[in-house]
Amino acid sequence: MAGPSQTPQAQERIGYISRIQCFSACHRLHSIHLSDEENKRVYGKCNNPNGHGHNYKVEVTVRGKIDRLTGMVMNLTDLKKCIEDVIMTPLDHKNLDKDVPYFANVVSTTENVAVYIWDNMAKALPPNLLYEIKIHETDKNVVVYRGE
Repeated sequence: MAGPSQTPQAQERIGYISRIQCFSACHRLHSIHLSDEENKRVYGKCNNPNGHGHNYKVEVTVRGKIDRLTGMVMNLTDLKKCIEDVIMTPLDHKNLDKDVPYFANVVSTTENVAVYIWDNMAKALPPNLLYEIKIHETDKNVVVYRGE
């Protein structure tokens, strides 16, 4: 019987790990490229001039080789730190339209929030590790973005 040091080269394994984080923020769906009337028609009550808020739930998923020595795709402590820097610090308890420069000219839809998070997580993580950003805006509304 072969011992651990005599085990043949194991096939490379790919794993997915996700971390879930919640943040609260407010926003107003309003495009500078549309008239006030068009904004009201397109966004309805979400175009309220005083905005509205959400308790967002974000799932960040990374995909990569399971390291043969550590047994990890990546250290969850490192992923947690990236999420803190990219999501929590800039977005939690913020007015997305007024406090986050990215949304000065980009409508703060959940789709665009997912793109914002993707772009910044991709910079913070090792290359080609980020797989998916999934945002639960409400219990019934979910957006998935995979960098496409």
